[in-house]
Formats: sequence, structure tokens, C-alpha cells
Amino acid sequence: MKISGVRWVLCSLLFLATALCFLDRQVLSVVAPMICDEFKMDNRTYGYTTTAFLVSYAVMFLLGGRLIDRLGTRIGLGLSVAFWSLSSAVHGFIQTPFQLGAARFALGIGEGGCFPGAAKAASEWFPKKERALAVGIAIGGASLGGVIAPPLTVYCVQQFGWREAFFLTGLVGLLWTLLWFVLYYHPRRSRLVTEEERSYILEEEKNVNGPAPDLPEVAILQTTREPIADATLDSFKNPNSASKESSSGLLRLLLRRDVIGLAIARLLFDPVFYFYMFWIPKYLNQERGLNLEAIGQLTWIPFFALGISNIMGGWFSDRLVRSGFTAHRARLGVMLFAALATMSSGIAAASSTAWFAISMMSILMFAHGFWITNYVTLISDRFEGSQVGTVMGITGMIGTIGGVFGNTLIGFISDKYSFYPIWIVSGCLYPLAMIVIFLTNRMKETQNEN
Repeated sequence: MKISGVRWVLCSLLFLATALCFLDRQVLSVVAPMICDEFKMDNRTYGYTTTAFLVSYAVMFLLGGRLIDRLGTRIGLGLSVAFWSLSSAVHGFIQTPFQLGAARFALGIGEGGCFPGAAKAASEWFPKKERALAVGIAIGGASLGGVIAPPLTVYCVQQFGWREAFFLTGLVGLLWTLLWFVLYYHPRRSRLVTEEERSYILEEEKNVNGPAPDLPEVAILQTTREPIADATLDSFKNPNSASKESSSGLLRLLLRRDVIGLAIARLLFDPVFYFYMFWIPKYLNQERGLNLEAIGQLTWIPFFALGISNIMGGWFSDRLVRSGFTAHRARLGVMLFAALATMSSGIAAASSTAWFAISMMSILMFAHGFWITNYVTLISDRFEGSQVGTVMGITGMIGTIGGVFGNTLIGFISDKYSFYPIWIVSGCLYPLAMIVIFLTNRMKETQNEN
């Protein structure tokens, strides 16, 4: 059966995957005041449990990206979602803070492959002129998870209990996995894509490598394989050679100036995003005195702003490309605008009301949507398809390491002092990251453009 515009159907599936990713991690943030009371946890102990997630997430962001490049998008991303869905369900059985930390650690192992997989799938199914919008939609699902997590979690807690909220998200993730394995294949192999759409998707590849031989569809399906097939065959033939080639390729990427710059930038801005993700409910409860119901009514708003800007950021960037800007300049221009807008975070520290604080948080999250969509698209534009998952993994790992240290400091600072200095620092880090990217990614622009 052929489906017209199947790439957008698959993009919607990626949207749901990132939505589940954020939904699963946000459930704990919403019920944190309740769990902290039940298990007698202070901010520092809560910080340790969220750090456990970030530690495994950091490692698996790199390994997950590498595995997805080796196994192929279909198998790699499918296994990631299945593992983190089971890990989310396990949260419903915890009895101690240590068990909570172990469950968060397992969740990070699975979720590490989510965004490298989504970026790689978008690069496989969308040409460069549509890619920023596709990436924006795909990663925009994360904001949907952030939007629905507070009210959905509050409803589940009120109707059933906080443990059942984790069971529910785990079940939904497993259902998504089944649908993914049924629908997703590389565009060369998919039996759902029309020949016209297949040619459109692979047009840039043909321009680089020359026209493909005129083979019937069956022959194409028989002679093209996903990376898992090639990687597995090569490793059986000469495992030592395959291992050395993989290691040297990773080392070359790690030494590239643009990769180093992208990684340092992420080291700077990721801690801000993790602060918003894990600590807003705690902040509203501790310093604004809001109860669970009020938290559920407010904390979805910044993530709603993020969802809108994820898509708008991709659309606007692609519009600049179609207007004559190079893809490189379009991505960096949008990111510069976003970096300047994030300085609003510092105003949240001086807000007189919870509503005004949420408004300032929403401006930063709106700016982050423009920023992260074009950051990810910059990677998919700049690197070969076989490297996209790995580069996403490298940068994501470094950023999450920053989140580990930042998260630990937040627990210490908020217990000993207040959240005030954290808001001020959050308003400075995106502009610093922008400076790093300008200095390290300005070279070789022309050779990376079509």
C-alpha cells in the first residue's frame, strides 16, 4: 500500500516519540513535592535522583547516537523507546529514594537515543529545504509532553495515585513502539512511499552521487540495505578492522573544530533547559507556595510556548533558505535572535507574582524552541547522514554532563540560599553559547551548502 506524503506521517510519529520522552521525565517533576514528602527527601536528595537520570542520559546520548548510526534508525530508535517505556513503568514500584534514583538511571539509558534518532530520521526522510521544519515538528513533540504532563499527571494522581501515572506512560510508549516497527523503513526500502516522493526525498543524494541506475522497485529494495545490514556484515567479515575504523572515525569527529564548538555551546545551554524541566514545580511550591493543583495549571504554559516555537523556528529558517540565504546563515541568524531573547530569564528572579514569573519562563522557552530546532538542523546540514546521530550524541552527552553538574549545584544553592542566582545565570548562558558557535562554525560554509 502506498501513502502519499508518508514522510509527514513518519514525522508525526517522531513528534509523538519526543512527546513521550518528555512526558515520561516530566511526570516525576510534577509529583516531586508529593514524593519528597512521602520519602522525606530534601532538595539535595531530589537533585541526586534527577542527576542519576542525567548521568546515564549523558553516556547514552553518545552511545545511543553511535548505536543508531550502526543499527539503523528503525531498530535503534524503536529499542530506545521500548526500554525507556519499561523503565518509566518501573517507577510505579519504587519504595525508597535509592530505588527512585535507580529507576531514573534506567530511564536515562533509554531516552539517550531519542533525539539522535529523531534527527537522523528527519535527515533520512527530508531534503535540506524542508529539513528544519521537519526537525522542528519532530523535536516539538517534546514540548507537547511538557504541556500535557502537568494536567495529565495531576488528574491521574487525583483519580488513582502517583504510581499509576508512571504505569500509564509506560504502556503508551510500548504501543508507540509497535506502530514504529510496522511503519518505519528508510525511504529506499519503504513500501509505503510512492516513487515520486522517493525521488523527491533522494534528489539531493542523486545530485551528489549521480543518478541511480534505472531499476524496478523490487530490485531497489533487494539491493539497498539499512546501516545495520552493512555494519553487521562487515563486522562478521573483519571485526577488528570494523572496530578500528569506527574508533578512528569517532576520534576524527571529536577533533573537529565545529564539533568542539557545538559541544561547548551545549555544555552551556543544556543546564538551563534541565533547570526548567526538573525544577519549576519545586520552585513554584517552595518559593511561591503553590499546591499540586496550581502547579498543574501553570507549568504547562512554558512548554506550550516551546512547542509553538519549535515549529515556527523551523518554518522561519526554511523560509530564509528559500528566500536566498544559505542554510548556514539562516540557522545561525535565527539562533542569534533566540539567544538574545533568553536573557528574559533573569527577570523571573525579580517577579512579584507566580504568573509574571511563568511569563518570563515562557519567553525563554519560546526562544529555546527557535534555538534548539536550528541547532539540531545545523548539525544535520553540516554532517553526513552516517555522522548525524554520532554528532548529536557527542553534543548531547557533553550538554548533559553540564546538566549533571548544574543540577547538583541547583539542589545545593536552592537549599542554602534561594533560586534567585540560578535565574540570573540562566539568562546569560545562551548568549555565551552563541558566541562559541559563531567562533567555531563559521568556517567551510560554502562547501557544506548545496
